[in-house]
Amino acid sequence: MAVETSGLAKTFGSTRAVDGVDLRIAAGGVYGVLGPNGAGKTTVIRMLATLLRPDRGWARVFGHDVVREADAVRSRVSLTGQFASVDEDLTGTENLVMLARLLGYPRADARARARELLTAFDLAEAAGKQVKTYSGGMRRRLDIAASIVVTPELLFLDEPTTGLDPRSRNQVWDIVRALVAQGTSVLLTTQYLDEADQLADRIAVIDRGRVVAEGSPGELKASVGTGTLHVRLHDPARRGDARQLLGAVLDEPVHEEPDPAALSARVFDPALVARALAELTAAGLAVTHFSLGRPSLDEVFLALTGRSADTHDTREETA
Repeated sequence: MAVETSGLAKTFGSTRAVDGVDLRIAAGGVYGVLGPNGAGKTTVIRMLATLLRPDRGWARVFGHDVVREADAVRSRVSLTGQFASVDEDLTGTENLVMLARLLGYPRADARARARELLTAFDLAEAAGKQVKTYSGGMRRRLDIAASIVVTPELLFLDEPTTGLDPRSRNQVWDIVRALVAQGTSVLLTTQYLDEADQLADRIAVIDRGRVVAEGSPGELKASVGTGTLHVRLHDPARRGDARQLLGAVLDEPVHEEPDPAALSARVFDPALVARALAELTAAGLAVTHFSLGRPSLDEVFLALTGRSADTHDTREETA
């Protein structure tokens, strides 16, 4: 196991940020911890990385206790937090050379390692520029490069693509895949459902400091139904009537989408879909579009917690 925890908990004053987390994460691949802002993800990462001491329970990284054997844990892991930790007044090269020297590289080897990483992360042309001139995506790539000056066995990535544009996000995803292909295990926290779906082999869904579900993306989707029905009405003013009718036929909660004419619901029996659409037509509720697809991770999170993953929980941030 790369990571094992049992009853892991952390309280700040009267706020319980992490409330009894149990994890078993095998070495190799990407393990995702999915949840909204403030759910406890960062606090879990900081305890596993030995930056915070658990108040209750225990955690091991590659068999080493994070409290009693903290030095052994630190020698095998690296952490990239939510915000860039490089020095903005130094150049990209200077940042990496400085870190390599601190980690024991001789001067010539430090410069060679910096060049290697800057080339691999598509930063060679900006190597001599101050980091303050970098874009958000460039800073994030440099931050990850700084985390692997000495290649770790386990890399903690705490919401690595927050605030990045789609192109930069895809570049970070490619970097993560390349690291895994070279043998590094990755523990990824994210609030982005598509990111977890793209990268993670297994996912723990965390809400209010607790793990509420765990499994592969496919297993989590299968746990909340065989599919999801999406319906768009011709008349948005009648959405309430349509919601009531669909709920009665499908015997499942029906959710109102941001689109004022749209509804969605889980479907366990696909045969009910045809009946539901027929009854909408019979009731004079014209449908302009419908689809039946696999549940998304957002719908999984909604089914497990009763709220969307893009909501905000202030518990951890208040702590």
